[in-house]
Amino acid sequence: MPEIAEIARIVHFLRLHLVGKTIATASAIDDANVFGKVGTTGAQVATALTGRKVISSGSQGKYFWITLDRAPHLVMHFGMTGWISIKGKHTEFSSMYRDTEAGTEVWPPKFTKFNLATSCNPPVEVAFTDPRRFGRVRLVDCPGDSIRQHSPLKENGPDPVVDTERFTLAYLLSKTKSRRVAIKALLLDQKVISGIGNWVADEVLFQSRLHPEQRCNSFTDDQIETLFEVIRDVCQTAVDKLGDYNHFPDDWLFAHRWGKGAKGSYLPNGEPLAFISVGGRTSCYAPGLQKKTGEIVAGAKEITVEDAQNQAKLKRPAKKEDAQNQTKPKTPAKKEDAQNQTKPKTGAKKEDAKSQTKPKRPAKKEDGKPPSKPGNKRKRGDEEDEEDSDDDSAPATKPKTASRRPGKKVKSEKNKNGPAPEQPKPGARRATKAGTVKTEKGTKDDAISVESKSDTPRRSGRLPRVR
Repeated sequence: MPEIAEIARIVHFLRLHLVGKTIATASAIDDANVFGKVGTTGAQVATALTGRKVISSGSQGKYFWITLDRAPHLVMHFGMTGWISIKGKHTEFSSMYRDTEAGTEVWPPKFTKFNLATSCNPPVEVAFTDPRRFGRVRLVDCPGDSIRQHSPLKENGPDPVVDTERFTLAYLLSKTKSRRVAIKALLLDQKVISGIGNWVADEVLFQSRLHPEQRCNSFTDDQIETLFEVIRDVCQTAVDKLGDYNHFPDDWLFAHRWGKGAKGSYLPNGEPLAFISVGGRTSCYAPGLQKKTGEIVAGAKEITVEDAQNQAKLKRPAKKEDAQNQTKPKTPAKKEDAQNQTKPKTGAKKEDAKSQTKPKRPAKKEDGKPPSKPGNKRKRGDEEDEEDSDDDSAPATKPKTASRRPGKKVKSEKNKNGPAPEQPKPGARRATKAGTVKTEKGTKDDAISVESKSDTPRRSGRLPRVR
């Protein structure tokens, strides 16, 4: 999340390129999170910006704004991933920097919520982007010089860099003595101090040699005084560098906190670092330097120097071993699976091709009756296979039947090949005058079909379809 230094960087670019210019055009999408959750819409923001002259830009902690020649004014918060882009300018701080040649960048950028262009030649084009949509853009209807006396700025605490008259040692002592939360949780509370985020809080606690889980009211006045001086120094230095951490001092914790492997878990002097969760955020600290001197918040996790050293030593080799164990069996396993999968598929295709290439024997029409072959005897097993088959092209014999007339039952010859077979199962095909009909469970027989099933014995097997 952009903190006090990154906000100061954006205000620097807005003052440099936008202040004093008139906005010719503005457009915005209708985002229910970025605009809607603070009581405005994209269309209202675009209307408020169009034709207005930018008078000034300022910041308080994580909030920043631009005042116009007429109210309402624009107050913004980046949330987790918000940012201001200016066409042709690298406003990004170092961790977000991307080398792009002039004229080759896509404009407006991806995830743009609103963008504007000035009337000067060449125009200045500005865009507010936010991929995760936790940022907020609102309109504040008030005089431009009193914008900090209105919400949401008036509910926030003093800025350590801007509000040097409000952020004093007496102020910090009163806040720490009146509460019992962990000291890091107090620093992250924007109602107490504006602009301090996760990495700034870890940095000031490291330089003050204070444990992040210790209750804020358990420190001595001297410890709080040291903390006050460090807050002022760290915030001012970060703002002066415009958030570019490549220019931060080498002895800061910031340069060594990001790699949690064997190399990144030590300070240059060999002191191990540890990571714990405090105030819902991951905290980096040095257990050997930031020792507990008072009461700890409930549920605090104890991490000793030995634990931190073991974590740093074991983390990197464990990753290498896991990578080796995972990569070795994967290659043969994939080859075996590929062989097992390709072999049966080829055979299956050949069998299907053979079955499809076999010519079907068409049924001959002779006075509307298929021919019957005398003396063609079947085995019991063959009869069952034919009844269960779904192949309509399988030939079968049809018993000879007497001439059919409406209103009379059909008489059939006795089965010369043995006892009468079982009745056909539901779904089997039977003969009718018009052809074969597939019967289903619960359906009525055809009107021309056999009226009495008990009087019409049939030969087993399926009958060919009359084509």
